[in-house]
Amino acid sequence: MSLWTPDGEHEVNKGSDSDPNPQVNDDNELTDLPGFDDLTPEQQEQARAMAAELAAARERLSQTPAAEVIANHVMGIYELAAIHLSNDVPNLSEAKVAIDAMSGIVASLVGRLGENETVIKDALQQIQMAYVQMADNSNQAQSEEP
Repeated sequence: MSLWTPDGEHEVNKGSDSDPNPQVNDDNELTDLPGFDDLTPEQQEQARAMAAELAAARERLSQTPAAEVIANHVMGIYELAAIHLSNDVPNLSEAKVAIDAMSGIVASLVGRLGENETVIKDALQQIQMAYVQMADNSNQAQSEEP
């Protein structure tokens, strides 16, 4: 098995029991990373910096309430639906997938989305109404065609 990097592919020992997430010790040294010794010193330093950034991001994420992270993702799904609805020719089927996903998340987490729950529910209603309006306009345009 190999690992692709911008500098090419590097063989990875498939039988390795190492953690797939590189570990960084207190000195920002990577530990237990197959193929690390095969990298140039510049690549090793870049890998150390990337691993340290990843470890810091993971730490920040672990300190963030899950409801906030989920709210962020739900609003991303909202944006996806809005993009599909705002195309010159709205893509109703793709928008519906995003809206249904958003609806499923909101419905399954009632009372657990924290302070963002009201905003998310309002956004869901808005995008659902926009979808209905676009679908009605599309159906009306199709019925007017000869």
